[in-house]
Amino acid sequence: MKRVLITGSADGLGQMVAQRLIGLGHEVVLHARNEARAQDALRAAPGAAGAVVGDLSSIAETRAVADQANATGRFDVIVHNAGVGYREPRRIETVDGLAHVFAINVLAPYLLTALVERPDQLIYLSSGMHRGGDADLSDLQWKHRRWDGMQAYSDSKLWDVVLAFAVARLWPDVLSNALEPGWVPTKMGGPGAPDNMSLAPDTQVWLATTDNPGTGGYYYHRKPRQTHPAVTDPAVQDGLLAICADITGVALK
Repeated sequence: MKRVLITGSADGLGQMVAQRLIGLGHEVVLHARNEARAQDALRAAPGAAGAVVGDLSSIAETRAVADQANATGRFDVIVHNAGVGYREPRRIETVDGLAHVFAINVLAPYLLTALVERPDQLIYLSSGMHRGGDADLSDLQWKHRRWDGMQAYSDSKLWDVVLAFAVARLWPDVLSNALEPGWVPTKMGGPGAPDNMSLAPDTQVWLATTDNPGTGGYYYHRKPRQTHPAVTDPAVQDGLLAICADITGVALK
């Protein structure tokens, strides 16, 4: 049995992954952005060991999520599933003055990776759209570019893979991988998404339960898949980590 934390598991893919892992006998801790959603999540995933609560668009609340997670004990696996999609019609600014998409999709998994006690395995949810991401680090907050929700999302999913590969390089004792679940009809994907919803949580469950899946991999339906060429560049990895450390005051060591 493994102890697993899944961010963004109040609904959607995160909830599906939680339900499957619980069904396999693993100890699963859920996450939701507020207490009401946490209670909904616990009802939807009977057998869950509990839930941590915090809005990942806020640095302070993300720190609180890390504190709650650490208080429950060390995890074997952490699945960084939480994310927002590509439909934001304008740049939304968080309480910390950051682009909403970047704060939730990139900065939150960075900060949780840095603050939660190291697990045996880290899993980062990305998207096939990451291959269309822009690896330019100069304007991650979209302060100087004209807003493009689709591009902002693609960029954020690129940075998720960069983060996963950076952790694989810097923490050889931790298995760190990323994946794309496919374009599926979740709340984020929309009702017209063409991919098979039943397969969407499969790779996450497979990675979480496989004893040694390797590290520094990127998967789709359990199979390796091509990534954006920037994800393996140590200069890009270190650049992203430095920016996230500067914003949060927390370095990934």
